Amino acid sequence: MSLPILSTKLHIPLAKSEMVPRTHLFRYLNESLDKKLTLVSAPAGYGKTTLVGEWIAQSEYKAAWISLDEYDNDPFRFLQYLMFSIRKFIQLNKKDIDTSLSYHQSMPIEYILTTLINDISACEEPFIFVLDDYHFIESKAVHDAVSFLINNQPSQMHLIILTRKDPPLPIAGLRAKDDVTEVRGNDLRFTVNEATFLFNHIMKFSLSRDEVDFLESLTEGWVVGLHLAAISMQGRSNKTQFISSFTGNHRYVLDYLMEEVLMQQPPEVQTFLLQTSILERFCSPLCDAVLQKGREGGNILALLERYNLFVIPLDNERRWYRYHHLFSDLLRQRLHHTYKEIDEEVYVLHNRASQWFEKNGYEIEAFKHATAAQNVERVTKLILGKEIPLHFRGGVREVLKWLKHQKQSTLDKQPSLWVTYASALLIVGQSNGVEQKLSAAEAALNSKDLDEPEGDIIGHIASIRATLAVTRNKPDTIIHQSLIALKHLHPHNLHVRSATTWSLGVAYQLKGKRRYAKHAYLEALSLSKKIDHKIITLMATLGIGQIEELDNQLNLAMQTYKQVVQIAGEPPLPAACDAHFGMARIYYQWNKIEESTVHSDQSIVLAREVENTDRLSECELFAVKLKLAKQELSEAEDLLMNVRHKVQERSYDHLLSEVTHLEFVLALYCGSFTNEMKLLQTEQFPVLEARSHIAKGNAKAALTLLDFLHEQAIENQWQDEILKLLILQALALQVEGNMEEALQKLKEVITLAERENFLRLFVDEGKSLYVLLTEAYARRIHPDYTKRLLSAMRKEQKLLDYSSLQNLSLKTDYFVDTLSNRELEVLYLIAEGLSNQEIGDRLFLALSTVKGYNRNIFEKLQVKRRTEAIARAREIGLI
Repeated sequence: MSLPILSTKLHIPLAKSEMVPRTHLFRYLNESLDKKLTLVSAPAGYGKTTLVGEWIAQSEYKAAWISLDEYDNDPFRFLQYLMFSIRKFIQLNKKDIDTSLSYHQSMPIEYILTTLINDISACEEPFIFVLDDYHFIESKAVHDAVSFLINNQPSQMHLIILTRKDPPLPIAGLRAKDDVTEVRGNDLRFTVNEATFLFNHIMKFSLSRDEVDFLESLTEGWVVGLHLAAISMQGRSNKTQFISSFTGNHRYVLDYLMEEVLMQQPPEVQTFLLQTSILERFCSPLCDAVLQKGREGGNILALLERYNLFVIPLDNERRWYRYHHLFSDLLRQRLHHTYKEIDEEVYVLHNRASQWFEKNGYEIEAFKHATAAQNVERVTKLILGKEIPLHFRGGVREVLKWLKHQKQSTLDKQPSLWVTYASALLIVGQSNGVEQKLSAAEAALNSKDLDEPEGDIIGHIASIRATLAVTRNKPDTIIHQSLIALKHLHPHNLHVRSATTWSLGVAYQLKGKRRYAKHAYLEALSLSKKIDHKIITLMATLGIGQIEELDNQLNLAMQTYKQVVQIAGEPPLPAACDAHFGMARIYYQWNKIEESTVHSDQSIVLAREVENTDRLSECELFAVKLKLAKQELSEAEDLLMNVRHKVQERSYDHLLSEVTHLEFVLALYCGSFTNEMKLLQTEQFPVLEARSHIAKGNAKAALTLLDFLHEQAIENQWQDEILKLLILQALALQVEGNMEEALQKLKEVITLAERENFLRLFVDEGKSLYVLLTEAYARRIHPDYTKRLLSAMRKEQKLLDYSSLQNLSLKTDYFVDTLSNRELEVLYLIAEGLSNQEIGDRLFLALSTVKGYNRNIFEKLQVKRRTEAIARAREIGLI
């Protein structure tokens, strides 16, 4: 849900009917148009906005304008105004903007900027884009976005930044390239001739050259100071006396002139100015609501504008106005001085403003005035919102700023505020402080009697903890917290319930309970559609696609992934990374390597925008697989080395199995195994261990392990694993010499794989499977499909040959699991050369018992005598 646009922020300031000619500055600005940036940086009151506004009014170029304020530190809000301001140049309608911004919490701003830059590049006419009052921006994310825009700026756009202080942008680099024009305070100060034109032509004072020189010297050409001096002299018969008494250094001039201006007004105008000074922007109905004196606002505003009392119109209809910033500062100082003994009067004004803004749909402005009024009850109401909390709708920075300044006792009275605090921290990536806030919320709840709303708070606390666990791949914690959340959340709190249910699906998927995962995803999808919660709709659809892929439903999963990409929009959300990754895997299985590469590359681009996850490493591992398939061995080796470093550095232990497998595949292609791989312990890599047994001709050990893994896969309904294990069982049976059973297993695989057109499943098994497939084709086992498989394998530049593994002495702990602790003790003593009787004495066992252990050991190690058992144990690393 996007916030309403305040259209007055996008209006170019209107040029006055009479203005001081600034010909030299206009010429300077015209000459700057062939550069990327014009930076107008000067202290307050130097006429930056007026200069550029008047220059644009006489320029032949079209222009877009944003008047920035402190709320634009929210990247989403900044982006929203950016898109609306330039939409007239790139034919972007409101529907397109709403679509692009509907996932703003997850969307990296650079992606939206990339699309905008591409659209701007297609513009036929050049235009000027102005960011006014840039000094309000303190957000690094917004600075980074503007830097990205400057670095990739199309030639059709010229950027102008107006600011009171130099921004942290790549200005130095632009200077080095002569790509920036800088206008500073000394450039903006009025010359004596310009000051003379102001006083004698516009104001019609007929001041002498000496009098103008005096004022120009005293104010140092400060534009606002000269304007204020001119206004203060209006209606004075003895202007010379006023000028001679007008003394003081620069920093006191403004206060002096403001006092002169303000005190010259009638009491009702002074009251209006003071009480409406709490407003950054105002219109007649808003002023009436704040003052509650009938409908005088419109008449007084017209009077202020006619007398040039620092009221600046913000639109052509003269509906919205603002005070000059410096005038506003003085009015607020005067307001608090006037009511210094009764702050409640100022609070009342802010409360009235807050109520008007809320009624008219400006939630953030309503929130700001409620905080100024120190109305905690109202602030809480605005934060929680009617449906979706304010921090989910572009107000996260304002909400966090207020929460950080509250006393613990204030938050304890409203435990929901502690929960909001935790949720907002999670949104901005400050996860370290989340648990502390949740614990504080629980402590506050424990001190009160539990009712239904507070039960909902307990559920929200658990939901946030579940989300934390998702980021850390802790399925048991996710399930535990999600179940607590669903138990306590109010039935109508679909926003949190849908997110919690999705988290539950992630947990079940991590634990391999795919049926439960799919059920949770479907439920989350149903809930999210009821409330148009698009991000959960996307994530739940993605989860369903992943389950479909794991169930070997490749065609169905491909359609689901395409649906996710469509939901993610253009430019895509980072969450679309997993959809492209899934499509890459499916295209790979179909042996469409080029299509797979396209989606793999896209997944990597999007994964780079997702912080603090393993997603990029996982996508890059798949890219290694693609490079191996294309025989790009050198590139594959470099990328794999980088990925291993990241996996180890960031403790992504669950990816080590795939890293190791790809290292072995790369070594098989290259025919070189490092000492480190030769000494690898493979207890975490049972499939690799099975391949090693098959390559060494140890079919019985391979089948023992594969049978166990196959039963486990069937029990858990892991359809993708069943296919892979059936192939390995067929290869092991082939090695054993049991060709009939091997072909029967292969037929099972082919029957299951043909309907979804699996190819790489067979191709990647290399030469050994090629031999078995040839025999299957000769026996007319699914001949059309088998023929396609053989054809695909023949087209490979180099078929993988796992027979190289027979020369390796891999250490394995598999038999540690099948030998009991007592059997291992007996084996160690056999290796030391002890006799059966000596072993019995050492372990306090009868001789017959020791012989029984010997038989078990010989059977499990597949040997017939002691010397063979010792040799076998050393071969597999047991001793």
